[in-house]
Amino acid sequence: MLSRKLKQLCFPGRAFSYGLNWALAGRGVVVNDKAFQNLTTSELQQKGATIAESLSGLPVYVRGNLLGGSSDISKAQYAKLLKQVTAHLSSIANVFVQDGAVGSSSECDAKVRVISDSPSALLKLSSILWKTPSRAVSHDSCPLTVYVTTSISPGVVNAVGLRAQGDNGFIAADIERSSLILCGKGFSDANGVKEALAALSGPVIIARGGLLLCARVLVSGDSVILLFAPEDTIQRCANLLVSADAGVIVSSHGVAPLFQTGDSGGPYTFKLPTVAILASCDGSGIIPSVAKLSPGQAAYHFLAGYQNGKFFPAYSKFAYIDALELAKAFMSKLKDHQILSYLVNAEKGETSITGKDLLEMVPSMLAKNFPPFEPKGGELQEKYKSFLLSKFRGIPKGFSF
Repeated sequence: MLSRKLKQLCFPGRAFSYGLNWALAGRGVVVNDKAFQNLTTSELQQKGATIAESLSGLPVYVRGNLLGGSSDISKAQYAKLLKQVTAHLSSIANVFVQDGAVGSSSECDAKVRVISDSPSALLKLSSILWKTPSRAVSHDSCPLTVYVTTSISPGVVNAVGLRAQGDNGFIAADIERSSLILCGKGFSDANGVKEALAALSGPVIIARGGLLLCARVLVSGDSVILLFAPEDTIQRCANLLVSADAGVIVSSHGVAPLFQTGDSGGPYTFKLPTVAILASCDGSGIIPSVAKLSPGQAAYHFLAGYQNGKFFPAYSKFAYIDALELAKAFMSKLKDHQILSYLVNAEKGETSITGKDLLEMVPSMLAKNFPPFEPKGGELQEKYKSFLLSKFRGIPKGFSF
């Protein structure tokens, strides 16, 4: 057992948990005085937390991404930045720790530990991450670590060679290290933080049998519907969506929103979907108002994400995913769980589909009353083929227009 004098040498000042201090030391942060863990909103406010102004468009740097392409930040740059960040957190009197998760289902989530120099940052991040017991994070085999440094010197950014947005800071993530750094006001850019967390959590979620999809959830009676759609369509359905945020985890356990929905009343997880709706926008007349898809067709249209002449692979806002592998896994989920899939033309002529329209279609979808999609060929089909062949290698033979 450590003597009292040795404890004081290891951890100057009394902290709430020596176990926590050891854990933080393993992440490069040596507690200088106290580490406050999992404080409530009122406790954070008592420590000086205030509601920070929301920001958007801050630089997001990611390395070690799943696509194997070029990284936004080099391994050496990230290592240098991380060293500066942990030195900063080790130099201040108090650090604030918050435990949470990406994904509302404990079976397929990614545990997260946030280490911050500011209680205000935790107030913001606690509205994004799902709550989880600190023991679950401590005993997890591959938790993500988020370092928040709101008061680090601007010179650090310059020394590393990264660009910040004025005095607002930036976001940097390393998938291989399972770590995220939020510099300056980076924590205030919710969309940037979610993008980075999705990139980091993807490998963990996949390893646990989950599928991370850029979809929303609709509920009609006992039926759960996955909706893949362009942003304009999402806005017209917003009042009926379980969550306005894109991002769900689909697994054998059901459907779980990736981030907090803002609705404290729940539910936080849903049963497996019965229907997947892929909304496209096409004025050529090739894509009908609604048609049933085979799993191979659904995977093909999912991979393309066609919207008015442009393609958005896997309908995804998450830049750091392997869309082809995701499409393969999506087809497997449709087959394994017998999920019906439909293609819907969200904007045909002067008509724009609404959430109410989609829900009214669900009974007929479940009854399989809509005809199967029969391609008419032509320019649109060739446009799909040309794009996908130029973008992806090794498209499975089972995929079809």
